[in-house]
Amino acid sequence: MSHLILVVLWALFYFLHSLLASLNIKRKLQGKMGSAYKWYRLIYSFSSSILFLAIFVYAGLFESKMLLNSSPGLTYLSFLTAGLGTIILVKAFKHFQSMEFIGLAPHEDLDKKGDLIRKGIHQYVRHPIYSGLILIFLGYFFYLPTLSSMIHLVALLVYLPFGIYYEEKKLTALFGEEYKKYKEEVPALIPFKTKKAA
Repeated sequence: MSHLILVVLWALFYFLHSLLASLNIKRKLQGKMGSAYKWYRLIYSFSSSILFLAIFVYAGLFESKMLLNSSPGLTYLSFLTAGLGTIILVKAFKHFQSMEFIGLAPHEDLDKKGDLIRKGIHQYVRHPIYSGLILIFLGYFFYLPTLSSMIHLVALLVYLPFGIYYEEKKLTALFGEEYKKYKEEVPALIPFKTKKAA
C-alpha cells in the first residue's frame, strides 16, 4: 500500500508540475492575481520543492524491498552516475537567470519572453535538466536499490515524454519557428548528434 501511495504522489507531483507551468493556466492566474502575478514563479518553485522533498521523506518512512545486492562496485557506479547528472544540471543552469528561474527576482514571465538558450550544454540536448535528473535518480537507485527508489526512477521516465511534449508546446508558442528549427537540430535528452546548433 505504501508503494502505491508513492506512485500516486509522483503522479500528482508531475501532473501539477505540467499543469501549473502551462501558458493557459499562467494566463488565467495572471488575470486573477494582477500585479501579484510577478511572485507566481516563487510560489511555484517553493511549493514544487516542498512536495518533491515530501515525497522522498515519505519514501524514507517505510521499509522497502531491496531489488539488488549492494556492493562497492554498485556504490561507485552510483556516485559516478549521480555526479555526472549533477554536473549536467549545473551546466544547464549556467545560462539561466537563476534568481528569475527560482522566482526570487519577481518578474512577469508571460510578458518577458527572453532569448532561446542554445549555448553551452543546450547545444547538445534540448532538456539537459531532465537528462541530469535521470542520471541522479539512476545513481540514487544504484546507491539504494530498493523498490521505492525504482519507483522514483520509473515515475520520472514515464513522465518525461509527457513533460517534454507540454514544455515544447509552450516553447513553440513562445519562440515559433526559432524553436522548431532548434528542435530539428538538437536531440531532446541524449546527445547522439555531434553537430552543434547554430
